Amino acid sequence: MLDLKNETKIFNLDYKTVAGIDEAGRGPLAGPVVAACVVIDNNFRIKNDDLKIITDSKKLSPKKREKLFKIIKQEALAVEIGVVDNKIIDKINILQASFLAMRKAVNSLKTKPNYLLIDGHFKLPEININQSAIVKGDLQVFSIAAASIIAKVSRDWLMCQYDKKYPIYNFQKHKGYGTKDHLKKIKEFGPCPIHRLSFAPFKIKKPFRLERV
Repeated sequence: MLDLKNETKIFNLDYKTVAGIDEAGRGPLAGPVVAACVVIDNNFRIKNDDLKIITDSKKLSPKKREKLFKIIKQEALAVEIGVVDNKIIDKINILQASFLAMRKAVNSLKTKPNYLLIDGHFKLPEININQSAIVKGDLQVFSIAAASIIAKVSRDWLMCQYDKKYPIYNFQKHKGYGTKDHLKKIKEFGPCPIHRLSFAPFKIKKPFRLERV
């Protein structure tokens, strides 16, 4: 069970609000990258059994993530997401697109946090808020884990909407990741408008030619 020890360290430095930030969708071959920002204040407590199971979204079933998504939005001081589509990812690369999604999430907040806790190796550039980057923060820090759930559920929902528009690729099933089924569909039908053309198997030395069977 995660506790609030990391957030408490920040509160003890006289910061009143802390935001955990994480993203979902850095690795897929299709779709956007989505970042989430979850803000809590120094009065926040993990006061029910549902909040006690919050951890890295990848450790939770879709059903649990969806349930926790609603609870986090109810219990947190503020929650926002930022979305950056595949065309911008192709233009500026996935790392910079992830940063952009994070900044969008932070800048969308009506309640601005005093301090940011960010999952990963890097602090968030172009944001004038004190912050720390924490490697594997989604496994160690409550607010980052909560953000990972918000980001994952939000992105999965978006990919399910894309599935309705491009049903032949089964985005609802694999969410754009490079599964065997997805790669087979790409080989058979080629890329669709939400595929990331800067990613393999699209970015290759020779022109990418696909033959229909």
